[in-house]
Amino acid sequence: MSIPKKHDIVALGEPMIEFNQTAPLLYRQGFGGDTANFSVAAARQGANVAYCTRLGNDHFGNMFMALWSEEGIDCSGVQRADDAPTGAYFVTHDGDGHHFDYLRAGSAASRMTPALLDTAMLQQARYLHVSGISQAISATACETVQAAIAMARAHDVIVSYDPNLRLRLWSLSQARQTIEATMALCDVFLPGLDEAQSLCGKQDVAAIIDWCAALGVRQVVLKCGAQGAWVWQQASGAAQHVSALKVDAIDATGAGDCFDGALVARLALGDDLLDAVRYANVAAALSTTGYGAVAPIPRQEEVLMRVIKKLMV
Repeated sequence: MSIPKKHDIVALGEPMIEFNQTAPLLYRQGFGGDTANFSVAAARQGANVAYCTRLGNDHFGNMFMALWSEEGIDCSGVQRADDAPTGAYFVTHDGDGHHFDYLRAGSAASRMTPALLDTAMLQQARYLHVSGISQAISATACETVQAAIAMARAHDVIVSYDPNLRLRLWSLSQARQTIEATMALCDVFLPGLDEAQSLCGKQDVAAIIDWCAALGVRQVVLKCGAQGAWVWQQASGAAQHVSALKVDAIDATGAGDCFDGALVARLALGDDLLDAVRYANVAAALSTTGYGAVAPIPRQEEVLMRVIKKLMV
């Protein structure tokens, strides 16, 4: 007997308070954390989203809870911790792009364990979204991601996975071992071009897709920023390129997370993969036109208007 689906998407990971530089010695407070950004992006595209994490029982944690409530995200899978803080990071900008400094060691999210997971919540989801950052921040967080994937697969929940390679958090060899093992268990793999090149040691798109296919991934979306995205599906075996929307970018913080959230939301709402990628390209581009990971994430109406305009050009 099939289980009724309560949520389009359940996401798991690490939220972080953001301080984003807008002028010398001036920082704007916002919200970040890859899967937390993903969740807001998915909710703003009309998906029913739940988020699972641990937050400090502190002011920053309260701010996240208020944000998620405002965005309509189910927070029943969020635990509050008295013994650990909510993590934070700082973004600075220069001619080489944007740069990150983190205050995350010992954060509440890094102390998550599989006990965090609500089996019924995962059973009642259509998609589970996880990332490599959550696997890298601690051994217990990695175990939690693995347990969530196992629950999802046991109940026919589709797994989307962004490796989000961060070599400040673990070595390349350790990352490669964990990420390749996870790729074999996911349905939709969402790497960026640079990190895929680092992980597989290949530079061209065809070789990267061959690496993904050999590990058993069913669908690959290779994100290339302003150069768009490459899409590969096991069923067809052919890679297709989807062009990006051209914008005057200000800050690319969280653009890949916005892409992921928009993509999985559109899949959950019934789009095929190519149409979902076309939509996600537009959403991600629009998210770069303001400062911060969350504040500039567009809502469904704005994205659809730009999608229509792009199709008419």
